[in-house]
Amino acid sequence: MFFDSHAHYDDRRFDNDREEIIKDAFNNGVSYILNASSSRKSVAETVSLANEFEKIYAAVGIHPHDAKDMDEDFLEELKNYAKNPKVVAVGEIGLDYHYDFSPRDTQKFWFKRQINLAKELKLPIIIHDREAHKDVLDIVKSEKAGEVGGVFHCFSGSVEMAREVLNNNFYISLAGPVTFKNARKAAEVAEYVPIDRLLIETDCPYLTPEPYRGKRNYSAYVKYVAEKIAEIKGMELEEVAEKTTANAKKLFKIRKG
Repeated sequence: MFFDSHAHYDDRRFDNDREEIIKDAFNNGVSYILNASSSRKSVAETVSLANEFEKIYAAVGIHPHDAKDMDEDFLEELKNYAKNPKVVAVGEIGLDYHYDFSPRDTQKFWFKRQINLAKELKLPIIIHDREAHKDVLDIVKSEKAGEVGGVFHCFSGSVEMAREVLNNNFYISLAGPVTFKNARKAAEVAEYVPIDRLLIETDCPYLTPEPYRGKRNYSAYVKYVAEKIAEIKGMELEEVAEKTTANAKKLFKIRKG
């Protein structure tokens, strides 16, 4: 019923019950999961997960936190990983100015290089944007990322930014924060973005939605994101689930099921 379009089951917080909790999610309304890699190590783990579970798909890429560890040799490795049919996107890639774990110039360089890798591979991209809205949009435009499109995951921008994102051939994905009591901006975006351009996600184990905020997140909780969007838009939950699943399958070119 639901497509969790962004998860991190390679995270160490799932080491003790990974298989059990993934199966539990599939038994509780989740039809598909997209696992997004972040570090060099997580790329291999993400592809392995996709190979193990029929309804898990993979995105391969290096998160801005780890951009300092990136090099041209590993970019070539990403090309090889992308030959796997379960790899459906390049990501998560982008800029993070909140922590600056990698120098900003380094983040920008590898963001651009990975956008162009995605264009070469003809795969959509999954964008991480934290406190870097202007620079992310500038790079998306300068590198013509709209040629392959993709999604701004866990979107945190304004309605005005959402308009630019949509105009550049990207989807917008909303996560747990849309359920938070003080999430005025996220609610405005949920109301503004057409349902045929929205995805839903958990970003698990992070960003757990209400009513489980503060606990470890997992894919079954994506329904709370969908419920909030349905409430904001005045839609039935089943329609939000159906539309966002169809959107994700279209974006990632998943034809099964």
